[in-house]
Amino acid sequence: MSTTDRNGRTGLAPETAVRGNARERRAALRTAGRFAGFALMVVFACTVTVPFLWMSTASLKPRSETESPHLVPRQSRPSNYLVVLRLAEDPHLRRLLDLHFPKWYFNSVFVATWVTTLQVLTSAMAAYAFSRVRWPGRDKVFLLYLATMMIPGLVLMVPNYQIMVTLRLINSYSGLIIPAAFSAFGTFLLRQFMMTIPPSLDEAAEIDGANHMQIFLDVILPLARPGVVTLTIFTFLGNYRSFFWPLVMIKDDHLRTLPIGMLSFQDSYGNQTEYLMAATVMCILPLIVLFIVMQKQLVRGIQLGAVKG
Repeated sequence: MSTTDRNGRTGLAPETAVRGNARERRAALRTAGRFAGFALMVVFACTVTVPFLWMSTASLKPRSETESPHLVPRQSRPSNYLVVLRLAEDPHLRRLLDLHFPKWYFNSVFVATWVTTLQVLTSAMAAYAFSRVRWPGRDKVFLLYLATMMIPGLVLMVPNYQIMVTLRLINSYSGLIIPAAFSAFGTFLLRQFMMTIPPSLDEAAEIDGANHMQIFLDVILPLARPGVVTLTIFTFLGNYRSFFWPLVMIKDDHLRTLPIGMLSFQDSYGNQTEYLMAATVMCILPLIVLFIVMQKQLVRGIQLGAVKG
């Protein structure tokens, strides 16, 4: 709204000017808030990135520089990776290190893949039974099943170990895979996804003559794909870096997984920071690639899982 003064000049009314100034101040505050938030995220990202950057550069340093404060190596040595992979000799020992890193790498990927496959399969089947099939006491049994998540893993360590001893599965791949093939968390996660699927789809499939297995494989499982992908990523990451259970179960060196095998870099030949960092880079590289490739599916799965089921 405009006003006219004594000289015939027009201008904004005082109320309009005050409102305009208030809007400008709010816009300035919003801009400052966004800038502060962006600056805070940059600082946080740098804080998180520095350890990974140091690890990457330390893996390229000679042993004499691993304890130096400078970040960039003065003398780059990519051959550290070849030494860890037993494709080159250690310049200090003039021989190959007695380490089975490629075998440990295979063991970790092999065990994590099998555990992920079995756990996703068993969790999906249990989630289907708890969400789509009606049977007496279903909800009560699910609550009991869910209550097992409250039991610490260390409490179950001794019973699981005794079962593996009875089944003679100590120091074997089966001993690493079978106990981790079932998950109450995975069942809960997939059940929440399946509960969001309309029941009319089941009824339509039943009218067409489909049984429970056909409904599970052809209707429910494809629609629960975001949850399956999310559980797959979580399960693979968790078992790939598992430490305590393989430490208890495995005795032979050639059956070790990466987290256990990497202890040898400190035990066998003293302090080998450059080789330990090179091995660590190779360990986490598949996880970073997996996260980058599956990032969209992971975020979408978590968002859909937050919807009430």
